[in-house]
Amino acid sequence: MPVDPRERRAARHAQPAAVPAQQKRRKEPITVDRITDAALEVVATQGYDALTMRSVAAVLDTGPASLYAHVVNKADIDELIIGRLCSQLVLPKPDPASWQEQIRHVCAQARDQFLKYPGISRAALAMAATDLDVLRVNEGMLAILLAGRIGPQTAAWAIDALWLYVCAYALEHSLVPQADDWVVSREELVHRFAALPADQFPQTRRYAFQLTAGMGHERFDFTLNLMIGNLR
Repeated sequence: MPVDPRERRAARHAQPAAVPAQQKRRKEPITVDRITDAALEVVATQGYDALTMRSVAAVLDTGPASLYAHVVNKADIDELIIGRLCSQLVLPKPDPASWQEQIRHVCAQARDQFLKYPGISRAALAMAATDLDVLRVNEGMLAILLAGRIGPQTAAWAIDALWLYVCAYALEHSLVPQADDWVVSREELVHRFAALPADQFPQTRRYAFQLTAGMGHERFDFTLNLMIGNLR
């Protein structure tokens, strides 16, 4: 009797799944790991909007029905791909003396993982944290904040707020290439601000340079420092 995909999902949350020896000998079987690989390939090459059961099946050269023996639905794939990205994050041993630097580093790692796959942070925003790899990161972040003498409730909400910001930042970056027809250069934006009516926008005109400043991840670092620096 086929195993219910929901049971497979529950088993993944309970303990690492072991691949039977007989299955290992089979040539390129459809597995959860291959489905996850294929899903990440779709997002990397076509963007998150293209991620469907059908598009994943196409990468694996099979039909969508073949996937349902291993995953419940598209939401299950979302959970798998975010879990895979979280498994790449390196969590430090909590150090009370450097807890702020440690939590910033974890967030920066998550940001960089999300930026590799356009729009993938939408999957993280929409899911509940039940995947073991996601929970591992939450556990590590919680341990870091507690080591920094942050209260448990503040630490819990801080993790949620930090994740939301990391996801939103990565999502914004993924949307910029889609808006090439209207996004203007910084120079053009400063010029437009400076040309605004002085009686209505005196501060915007005066601080146009500051309003448009920020290279690389400077704005990300600023916001992260603002959030972390005020936890106490």
